[in-house]
Amino acid sequence: MKILIVDDSSTMRRIIGNVVMQLGYAKDDFDEAEDGVKAWKLLSESQYDIILTDWNMPNMNGLELVKKVRSEGNHQKVPIIMITTEGGKNEVITALKAGVNNYIVKPFNAEVLKEKLDGVLK
Repeated sequence: MKILIVDDSSTMRRIIGNVVMQLGYAKDDFDEAEDGVKAWKLLSESQYDIILTDWNMPNMNGLELVKKVRSEGNHQKVPIIMITTEGGKNEVITALKAGVNNYIVKPFNAEVLKEKLDGVLK
């Protein structure tokens, strides 16, 4: 299982990585990117089973990344979970229309992430 964690906050990437490891995955199971541009570079070099992305990031935000993944390259079917502070109904609808499989509003706990991961991976 290969997971891509995309967030401009190194603290949030570490928190998500720790939760992923609590769920039984190893540090080797995930890569990190601090924006959509770096994420796209990683996606072009490697295959991933799931993408966990923030919305608000510099250079290429999470929504732009989702649209790019859904329209280009070989990751079009990869499940994407957006993890963001953008919790409004309009934002959720916009993200779902762009192609995210699930949505988590920060702050969140390990149980919520596990539930969402299980939901998209089954």
